[in-house]
Amino acid sequence: MTLTAGPATRPAPARDLVAALTGEPSGQTSPSIYESARLVALAPWLDGHDRRLAWLLGQQRPDGGWGGAGGYALVPTLSAVEALLTVLRRAGPAAAPAAAAHRGLAFLARALRGGAPPDLPATDLIVPALLTAVDRHLAGPAGPPPGLAEWAGRPRLPLPAGLDPARLTRVRGLLAAGRAVPEKLAHALEVAGELAYRASGVRPSASGAVGASPAATAAWLGRPEPGAALDYLRAVARPGPVPCASPITVFERAWVLGILVRAGVPVGAPEPVLTELRAAVGPAGAATAPGLPADADTTAVALYALARLGRAPGVGPLAGFDTGRHFCTWPGEDGASLTTNAHVLDALGEQPSGPGVTGARRRVTAWLLERQEPDGRWEDRWHASAYYATYAVLLALADHAPDGTARTAVERGVAWLLDTQRPDGSWGRWHGTAEETAYAVLALAGAGRSGDARIVAALARGRRRLSELDGCDDEPALWHDKDLYRPTQIVRAAVLAASGRAVEAGPP
Repeated sequence: MTLTAGPATRPAPARDLVAALTGEPSGQTSPSIYESARLVALAPWLDGHDRRLAWLLGQQRPDGGWGGAGGYALVPTLSAVEALLTVLRRAGPAAAPAAAAHRGLAFLARALRGGAPPDLPATDLIVPALLTAVDRHLAGPAGPPPGLAEWAGRPRLPLPAGLDPARLTRVRGLLAAGRAVPEKLAHALEVAGELAYRASGVRPSASGAVGASPAATAAWLGRPEPGAALDYLRAVARPGPVPCASPITVFERAWVLGILVRAGVPVGAPEPVLTELRAAVGPAGAATAPGLPADADTTAVALYALARLGRAPGVGPLAGFDTGRHFCTWPGEDGASLTTNAHVLDALGEQPSGPGVTGARRRVTAWLLERQEPDGRWEDRWHASAYYATYAVLLALADHAPDGTARTAVERGVAWLLDTQRPDGSWGRWHGTAEETAYAVLALAGAGRSGDARIVAALARGRRRLSELDGCDDEPALWHDKDLYRPTQIVRAAVLAASGRAVEAGPP
């Protein structure tokens, strides 16, 4: 897994981007504050520990928090603070970690008075686990770690409203009883504390990873014992900071190829990439990474990309995710994903018509239409920005909704995009970004009425601004995992496709 701090200074054309899928087969993504801090706490023996700690200290914001805006700061800040408290407890007084921990604790005391945090995977397990760990550091018999005496006797940091610690208790009970843990929970095995060590109900994947997570793998391994798990950790942690998930091979390849072919970019995908992507889709679907369960989102995007590239395997692997009204991301999912269903509609739309396929397209279309927001946008649980969800749903409806049933909703979505373009030509939730601008441009170009003067003008402003934004090093992470992350090559594919520079590289 290659970690990247930001886009390259010279944009790569699509052929170089696709070639990189084989050059970096584990995938490329941004480093995770949450996950890196867990390794600082759990695996001080792992190569790169000092680099991880220095990186973590350097990521603290002026307000004392870590991570994204608003509620997105809660999980990474809790992880960073607990890691620094562990360092102080383990190694003794250290001015920089103590000062950073103090500012982080002050930030948490303010932030935890707010509402429930965003709906990220395992937040309901991670937050109670880390709050309990922080409380043990501050209120244990030995008192707070060196340099934090003023936190002695302070009230406990509160659990945010809406979070129930009972689920964490149940997960720990499964492990204590030696029972198998549901596959999706292995991704956050570190929440189990000491019970995660060599848990009999958990098995690493062939790559050595537990739940495709460095933190979960470190919690399961416990100490530097030779084997596949240690080899995995050494490889993924070599740069210092680590991602939330690795490898992301299938996820990255499916999304990159799907984005490019949808935008009409000629894709000369290497034969091994297509063969391996096809092999990743089994009868029960495809998983984002080894050690994670198969999911409808990855399955659908892979099926769509393969169909567009002449390798259509059929949509049989989606059958197990069909609830009768919509498609779940995985069986037993809490909630539902709009972008998963948009991607399912894409996959269904690339298949020959038949009673089963047509009926499923109608059901998914109706379900998506019901969930359009009053202002015309769509929101989803796998991305912080409505521009990603709106892009995915708009294009799926415009291309594959039966009998033009979604035209009114598509026009409302297009109107929302037009209305929310910023004066400088960009789009973005918090500020204009290349990623979100790319989604808006692709959605308007694919779903808007051709020749509409307002759309033509918006696209021209958007592409001009996109050429200015591309290459900026302050682009935020917007994708949901245990904290926010940025799948570098997937975002690069969207920016290249939207900017028109997918075939020929622009000037440096």
